[in-house]
Amino acid sequence: MSTPDNLQYTASHVWVRTEAGGTLTVGITHHAQEALGDIVFIALPAIASQVQANQACGQIESVKTASDLIAPLNGVVTAVNSAVVDSPEQVNADPYAAWLFQMTADTADRAGLIDAQAYQQHAAA
Repeated sequence: MSTPDNLQYTASHVWVRTEAGGTLTVGITHHAQEALGDIVFIALPAIASQVQANQACGQIESVKTASDLIAPLNGVVTAVNSAVVDSPEQVNADPYAAWLFQMTADTADRAGLIDAQAYQQHAAA
Protein backbone atom coordinates (compact mmCIF):
# COMPACT_ATOMS: atom_id res chain seq x y z
CA MET A 1 0.00 0.00 0.00
CA SER A 2 1.35 3.40 -0.99
CA THR A 3 1.49 5.90 1.88
CA PRO A 4 3.72 8.91 1.09
CA ASP A 5 5.72 10.19 4.06
CA ASN A 6 5.28 13.85 3.08
CA LEU A 7 1.53 13.76 3.80
CA GLN A 8 -0.58 13.67 6.94
CA TYR A 9 -3.63 11.43 7.30
CA THR A 10 -6.92 10.96 9.12
CA ALA A 11 -8.53 7.79 10.44
CA SER A 12 -11.24 8.32 7.79
CA HIS A 13 -8.68 7.61 5.01
CA VAL A 14 -8.13 11.19 3.89
CA TRP A 15 -4.69 12.63 3.15
CA VAL A 16 -3.62 16.24 3.70
CA ARG A 17 -0.67 18.06 2.14
CA THR A 18 0.43 21.48 3.38
CA GLU A 19 1.32 23.75 0.46
CA ALA A 20 3.96 26.51 0.55
CA GLY A 21 1.43 29.27 1.35
CA GLY A 22 -0.24 27.25 4.12
CA THR A 23 -3.19 26.07 2.04
CA LEU A 24 -4.08 22.43 2.60
CA THR A 25 -4.68 20.06 -0.30
CA VAL A 26 -7.00 17.14 0.49
CA GLY A 27 -7.60 13.77 -1.15
CA ILE A 28 -8.40 10.16 -0.34
CA THR A 29 -5.77 7.52 0.30
CA HIS A 30 -4.72 4.57 -1.80
CA HIS A 31 -6.35 2.33 0.80
CA ALA A 32 -9.66 4.20 0.49
CA GLN A 33 -9.79 4.11 -3.31
CA GLU A 34 -8.85 0.43 -3.28
CA ALA A 35 -11.65 -0.38 -0.82
CA LEU A 36 -14.17 1.61 -2.86
CA GLY A 37 -13.28 0.01 -6.18
CA ASP A 38 -13.93 1.76 -9.49
CA ILE A 39 -14.99 5.32 -8.63
CA VAL A 40 -17.78 6.62 -10.89
CA PHE A 41 -18.98 9.83 -9.18
CA ILE A 42 -17.53 12.49 -6.89
CA ALA A 43 -19.42 15.38 -5.26
CA LEU A 44 -17.16 17.98 -3.66
CA PRO A 45 -17.91 20.81 -1.23
CA ALA A 46 -18.59 24.25 -2.71
CA ILE A 47 -15.83 26.86 -2.81
CA ALA A 48 -16.10 29.19 0.22
CA SER A 49 -18.11 26.62 2.18
CA GLN A 50 -17.23 25.92 5.80
CA VAL A 51 -16.35 22.31 6.56
CA GLN A 52 -16.22 20.68 9.96
CA ALA A 53 -13.63 18.10 10.99
CA ASN A 54 -14.92 14.53 10.93
CA GLN A 55 -18.14 15.59 9.18
CA ALA A 56 -19.29 14.72 5.67
CA CYS A 57 -18.45 17.41 3.12
CA GLY A 58 -18.94 15.46 -0.10
CA GLN A 59 -19.60 12.03 -1.53
CA ILE A 60 -17.69 9.42 -3.48
CA GLU A 61 -19.55 6.67 -5.33
CA SER A 62 -18.10 3.56 -6.85
CA VAL A 63 -19.60 0.63 -8.69
CA LYS A 64 -19.77 -1.13 -5.28
CA THR A 65 -20.87 1.53 -2.81
CA ALA A 66 -21.26 5.19 -1.88
CA SER A 67 -19.17 6.78 0.84
CA ASP A 68 -19.11 10.17 2.51
CA LEU A 69 -16.04 12.33 2.00
CA ILE A 70 -15.04 13.35 5.52
CA ALA A 71 -13.42 16.75 6.15
CA PRO A 72 -10.03 16.37 7.82
CA LEU A 73 -10.19 19.68 9.72
CA ASN A 74 -12.40 22.68 10.43
CA GLY A 75 -11.90 25.26 7.72
CA VAL A 76 -12.98 26.94 4.51
CA VAL A 77 -12.82 25.38 1.05
CA THR A 78 -10.72 27.54 -1.27
CA ALA A 79 -10.61 25.38 -4.44
CA VAL A 80 -12.01 22.16 -5.87
CA ASN A 81 -10.49 19.86 -8.47
CA SER A 82 -13.14 19.88 -11.20
CA ALA A 83 -11.02 17.46 -13.25
CA VAL A 84 -11.80 14.62 -10.81
CA VAL A 85 -15.50 15.51 -10.88
CA ASP A 86 -15.43 15.16 -14.67
CA SER A 87 -13.20 12.05 -14.61
CA PRO A 88 -13.47 10.38 -11.19
CA GLU A 89 -11.42 7.38 -12.34
CA GLN A 90 -8.34 9.62 -11.91
CA VAL A 91 -8.58 8.94 -8.18
CA ASN A 92 -8.23 5.21 -8.81
CA ALA A 93 -5.28 5.77 -11.14
CA ASP A 94 -3.30 7.94 -8.68
CA PRO A 95 -5.07 9.01 -5.48
CA TYR A 96 -2.17 11.22 -4.39
CA ALA A 97 -2.06 13.22 -7.64
CA ALA A 98 -5.86 13.42 -8.01
CA TRP A 99 -6.52 15.79 -5.12
CA LEU A 100 -10.14 16.64 -4.29
CA PHE A 101 -10.19 20.11 -2.72
CA GLN A 102 -8.06 22.74 -1.04
CA MET A 103 -8.84 24.51 2.20
CA THR A 104 -7.55 26.82 4.88
CA ALA A 105 -7.54 25.73 8.50
CA ASP A 106 -6.15 26.90 11.80
CA THR A 107 -2.66 25.50 12.43
CA ALA A 108 -3.72 24.33 15.90
CA ASP A 109 -6.39 22.06 14.37
CA ARG A 110 -3.74 20.06 12.53
CA ALA A 111 -2.61 18.32 15.72
CA GLY A 112 -5.24 15.61 15.13
CA LEU A 113 -3.64 14.47 11.86
CA ILE A 114 -1.40 11.41 11.89
CA ASP A 115 1.82 10.57 10.04
CA ALA A 116 2.30 7.89 7.39
CA GLN A 117 3.48 5.20 9.81
CA ALA A 118 0.52 5.68 12.16
CA TYR A 119 -1.85 5.68 9.19
CA GLN A 120 -0.40 2.44 7.84
CA GLN A 121 -0.93 0.79 11.23
CA HIS A 122 -4.52 2.12 11.32
CA ALA A 123 -5.31 0.95 7.77
CA ALA A 124 -3.87 -2.51 8.47
CA ALA A 125 -6.01 -2.99 11.60
